[in-house]
Amino acid sequence: MAADRTQKLLNLERPTAELLFLLVTASGRKRVLEIGTSNGYSAIWLACALKKTGGDPLTTIEQNAAKAAQARENLRRAGTQKYAQVIEGDATRLCAALDGPFDCVFFDADRISAPAQLELLLPKLADDVLLIADNARSHPQEIADYLAAVEALPQFDATLIPVGKGLHVAYRRPPANGNATR
Repeated sequence: MAADRTQKLLNLERPTAELLFLLVTASGRKRVLEIGTSNGYSAIWLACALKKTGGDPLTTIEQNAAKAAQARENLRRAGTQKYAQVIEGDATRLCAALDGPFDCVFFDADRISAPAQLELLLPKLADDVLLIADNARSHPQEIADYLAAVEALPQFDATLIPVGKGLHVAYRRPPANGNATR
């Protein structure tokens, strides 16, 4: 196992991946953004969920070129490559350039950058967006600023699910008139 975090394969545990799949499919998500692809394990689960919901291909961001290439190959092997687009580069810069709206964002990168990414994405989120972040129990100090940023957002309900390394899930209730943007 590599000592440098950037070289490690940072995959979800299977129960976490299964829950992610269930959350996306059960809520009918159509436009999902994943920040932190690694070698594509969670991207495969999300791509399968979007195939099931009839959604757009997953947009997934990975900074490390070797991991991005491995993710593309793993998506191809899983037969899900047409349901996911792997983008290489700095996630914060890329978040600024992405078009929305996204109805689900899965934060699974360095956690420290997540608050800045969230701020950039806010105008690009659907009214009834689902925000999901991994490592809420395993890295509480690193994810604390992100959790505080979500807590400060109006109309959001959030919970911490004790699966894997801890999955933080937040949902923004749509406006009272029921006109959610998708």
